[in-house]
Amino acid sequence: MRVAFAGTPEFARVALAAITAAGHTVPLVLTQPDRPAGRGMKLQASPVKQLAQALGVAVAQPRSLRLDGRFADDAAAARTALEAAAPDVLVVAAYGLILPRWVLELPRVGCLNIHASLLPRWRGAAPIQRAIEAGDAVTGVTIMQMDEGLDTGAMCLAEAVPIGADDTTATLHERLAVLGARLVVEALRRAAAGTLACTPQPANGVTYAHKIDKAEARIDWTADAAAIERRARAFDPAPGLHFDAGGEAVKLWRAAVRGDAPAAPPGTVLAAGGGRLTVACGRGALDLLELQRPGGRRVGAAAFLQSHPLAVGATLGPGR
Repeated sequence: MRVAFAGTPEFARVALAAITAAGHTVPLVLTQPDRPAGRGMKLQASPVKQLAQALGVAVAQPRSLRLDGRFADDAAAARTALEAAAPDVLVVAAYGLILPRWVLELPRVGCLNIHASLLPRWRGAAPIQRAIEAGDAVTGVTIMQMDEGLDTGAMCLAEAVPIGADDTTATLHERLAVLGARLVVEALRRAAAGTLACTPQPANGVTYAHKIDKAEARIDWTADAAAIERRARAFDPAPGLHFDAGGEAVKLWRAAVRGDAPAAPPGTVLAAGGGRLTVACGRGALDLLELQRPGGRRVGAAAFLQSHPLAVGATLGPGR
């Protein structure tokens, strides 16, 4: 099949690699414009663009696909490129732009989206993070026939994976990227054979995975210890959780829940020695296992306390 592709981050790059390896012709790739990155803030191509260039595939990077919007010229150029590519199907994975009706209707088979959740749970921008944060036992990938709604299209394929007690967004992302690549290749095989069947999403069980807000990265010590621990894993590798320790913003990457905490105000340091740093929460307490000072690297509690001593009874702030 002729498969146009729209995607930007590593999750999408894995899918593009699988599609090309399966022998499909990819005449065009759409991806986000290059963004400043790194300490030098130099423009950097997305993982999808880097792979497309290595494969010799044409790349378009419109700032919008709306023909009547601020970047209408970009959209018009993208439309010309897509029409010239004449794709049978457009595969979309974490692209970052809303697809207007003209895009959805252009490919013969329509547009297939690789979504990192078991729809209709966790529609939206941050399904992996929200699944971990909520304490879900399972998540997965859904291949969906796209429509004009927010992840509301009919489901074509889906497969579940368990969420481990130590899973972070980084570790779960890797497994879901591989799964999504495998499922979309299977969906394309069925589409080529005329056997791809899609069913409407159920009306019950809909939840939304809203985009992560920077304010959510501030630790609220009045929250349940288990909730803080899950959020630390959900926000790893980005944006990370942080708190204030003596005027310094410290990131928390890994923690363990303790249920035997004595009564103390939330944020109170309960233990700070012998390789252990324990903090009272609204319910229970947390052993802070992996931390990072500004400009430093991730270290265990013992190494952190050597460079930033804390006294039992001290109060940690929520971050800034």
